[in-house]
Amino acid sequence: MKFVVSSSVLLKQLSTVNGVIANNPIVPILENFLFQIDQTQLTVTASDLQTVMITTLAIESSDSGAIAIPARLLLDTLRGLPDQPITFKVDRDTFGTEIITENGRYKLSGENPIDFPKVPQVTKSLSVQISADILGAAIANTIFAVSNDDLRPAMTGVYVQLSPEYTNFVATDGHRLIRYKRSDVKSEYDSTMIIPRKALNLLKSSLPSDDTTVTSDFSSSNAFFSFNNIRMICRLIDERFPDYENAIPQNNPNVLTINRSEFLGSLKRISIYSNKTTHQIRLKLLKNDLVISAEDLDYSNEANERLMCDYDGDEMEIGFNAKFMIEMLSNLTSNMISLEMSQPNRAGLIIPADKKADEDILMLVMPVMLNTYA
Repeated sequence: MKFVVSSSVLLKQLSTVNGVIANNPIVPILENFLFQIDQTQLTVTASDLQTVMITTLAIESSDSGAIAIPARLLLDTLRGLPDQPITFKVDRDTFGTEIITENGRYKLSGENPIDFPKVPQVTKSLSVQISADILGAAIANTIFAVSNDDLRPAMTGVYVQLSPEYTNFVATDGHRLIRYKRSDVKSEYDSTMIIPRKALNLLKSSLPSDDTTVTSDFSSSNAFFSFNNIRMICRLIDERFPDYENAIPQNNPNVLTINRSEFLGSLKRISIYSNKTTHQIRLKLLKNDLVISAEDLDYSNEANERLMCDYDGDEMEIGFNAKFMIEMLSNLTSNMISLEMSQPNRAGLIIPADKKADEDILMLVMPVMLNTYA
């Protein structure tokens, strides 16, 4: 079996799907790319049993067949080559593979493709068309709040709530909650699912930045995404997502409106002086006046800054985790934000003051108790 392909084109396509491959896969065959040749088309598959990514590209060949090729060895070889046509020769009996370039030959041991796991078939029960830029924004605005705690698997993915009127993308780690709502993404009927963090990160990195249409199909156990020459299949998280709507406080009479960039810059500076375990910062809210402060009693470090703002509510002092606040504000693009609060021991809501059409973002952050340091 023989085929010719551009080294740079192959490298680009392999790099797109390589993120699926685990460092220490459960099954050794998963350290390989599955190459399937059908005359002038090469299909490359990478899998970790939970997520599968597939890409296709044009090649020069008159053969058909399949081979599993070691991913790391192949990628390292291609990265060191200049852009040129390269020839692959595969022994169908031994699966030995030879790569022929302008100046060299490289031999590597392939494996039997029959051992590679079968790709799940599309048995869709629901299909949604969504543009790549909207899907990318939905992932970017939620993925950072997904939990890393494997003991709470329901929170290790993004909860997608589809309806005929809108779609919600929700993520929480128990300390903060993000709800990203799109009124321009709809489905025929109500449905919910939890998409794993790894799959969404891979999807985000491979999505084009334009309005390319992404076909999203969902079954009871899998999600299927297709765009351009890329396909991704991932197993959904079969758990019950927390009742996030009841966690969002409805009555928040104390409202701080402030320039997001100024607030974010101050938080970054003040957080340097916060306790390295709690990351606690204090917000002292007065009429049109905000004092941000932090201290680390272990090293006698402290800092404070005063910012002009628009504050409507009772005078209060509240503590937050600076790391969480900085991450949330960094993922917003609006010039002005509102921080809505009720009491120092209740969650605060961060909402963009200048909302975009068809987009609604709500960020909930839990307070930390003042005067407690690790």
